[in-house]
Parts: sequence; structure tokens; C-alpha cells
Amino acid sequence: MNNEKSFIQKLKTYTIFAGPSTFAFLTVMIIPFLFGIYLTFTNWNGIDSEHILVGFKNYGEVFKDGVFWTSFGFTLKYVFVTVILVNAVAFFLAFILTSGTKGQNFFRAGFFTPNLIGGILLGFIWQFIFSNVLVYIGKNFNIPIFSSSWLSDPNKAFWTLVIVTVWQLSGYMMIIYIAGFMNVPGDILEAADIDGASPFIKLKNIILPMMIPSFTVCIFLTLQRGFMVYDLNISLTGGGPFKSTEMIAMHVYNKAFLAQQYGVGQAQAFFLFLMVASVTLIQVYLTKRMEVEA
Repeated sequence: MNNEKSFIQKLKTYTIFAGPSTFAFLTVMIIPFLFGIYLTFTNWNGIDSEHILVGFKNYGEVFKDGVFWTSFGFTLKYVFVTVILVNAVAFFLAFILTSGTKGQNFFRAGFFTPNLIGGILLGFIWQFIFSNVLVYIGKNFNIPIFSSSWLSDPNKAFWTLVIVTVWQLSGYMMIIYIAGFMNVPGDILEAADIDGASPFIKLKNIILPMMIPSFTVCIFLTLQRGFMVYDLNISLTGGGPFKSTEMIAMHVYNKAFLAQQYGVGQAQAFFLFLMVASVTLIQVYLTKRMEVEA
């Protein structure tokens, strides 16, 4: 009897304090996710009130869609390059801005600011820069690399996405790395100085191993953002020229809402979810194994 009363009391407490957030999580995340999985087995076009179950046909269409795999390959290339560059730049900035640089708090705020700009607005700003400002500079100062818009060249358009992503995300990841640097015990570094360790040896054998938790978080975030980027893609390049920069999230949106093949689009989205979840779980597992304790 007492156990029953205790359970009811705990249930009441949970309902009062966590009930609203649980309800919101279920209605906004879990139920739409499960309904989306159900739609992958239908032929719904996103408009009609009725839809017919078609089994695994939509998943078969995923593997037959050549444009989907082209977009997926382009996204993998984009993710690989941005994960390396964002984390390298962010780590370098954090290292510089934790070494006692004059005015380092001002620079931290400055480098973090681009992350506060929304992806759509950011894309339009840089579209103007690449299509107008740099072209003007290239033509008037005879700089061939800027004489034409980078957005009209498939290879250069890829690098516009990379440059803007690195510019936007590096400041955010920098904050996480700064927290990692500040958590490295000072007494260990002092002991290394007494033993005559060089700055490179301290970085390699002390700082980097103890920064693994920061690497885990930053790589996870950059992987997730890289695979799911849509707003920057549509506002900066629009998937062009000739769909050469159409990333996977944009392709899924176009398949579901523009081509009105909602079932196929949902199947592609669920496949993308599985791929992103697998990659990030493997990454977290591997980096967690590398962590050391102070």
C-alpha cells in the first residue's frame, strides 16, 4: 500500500514539473517522427487526404534515385572538408585566445558573432559578396580568381559553401575548445614546465589528450550540422549551378514538397537519419574511448 502511494506521489510530482515538457516532446518530436516512418510505406503526395500502403516500394526508390546519391556524395565531401577545417580553425583560435593575448575577450566575442546570424540571412549576405563585391574587386584590380562569380562555377561554388560554414561555425566551436583549455589542470602544466617540457611536448602529451571531450562535442556538432544543412544551401547557391551543389537535405525537401512524392521523400529522410545517427554514434564511441582523466 505504501509503495502504491509512493508511486502515485512520484507520478504527481513528475506530472507537475516534467509533464508539460514531456507532452511537448511527444507531440513535437516523437509522434511526428513515428508518423513520418509510417508515411514511408505509403504513396501519399503530401496533398491528398487518402494514401495507400505500398510496402517497401519507397525504400526501393531511394536506391534507384541517382540524383539522391549524387547529392549524398556531395554532402559527404562537404562534411569531410568542413569538419576538418572548422575544428582546426576553432582549435587554433581557442589556443591563441587562452594564451594571454591582449584583448582576448573582445576577440572571443567577435569570432563568435557570425554564429548569431541565421543561415538564410548569412547566405544572402555572402551571395552578395561573392557575386558583386569580389567580382568588382577582381575586375578593377585585375585579379583573375575573382573576375567572375564563384557561384557560377560548380567547383568554386562548393568552396563558397565551405568558406561560409567555416566562418560561421568556427567561433561557436572555439568557445567549446576554450572551455576545454581552461579545464586543463594548471598544476600538471607547471610540473611539465619544471621538468623542462617544451610547449610542443605539453600540447602533444598533456593538452591534446585532456581536450578529447571538447573534440567529441565539437566533431559531433559539426557532423550533425554538416549533414543537415539546408538554409545556407538554398540561400547561397540554391543548389546550382545545374544542381551541382544540391545537398542531401535540400534534395529531400525538393522530392517531398516540390515533386510531391512525399512517401519517397520521407523514406530518403529516414535513410538520412539512419546514416547520420550511425556516423555520429561511431564518432562519439571512438572519441570517448580516447578520453583520459586528470
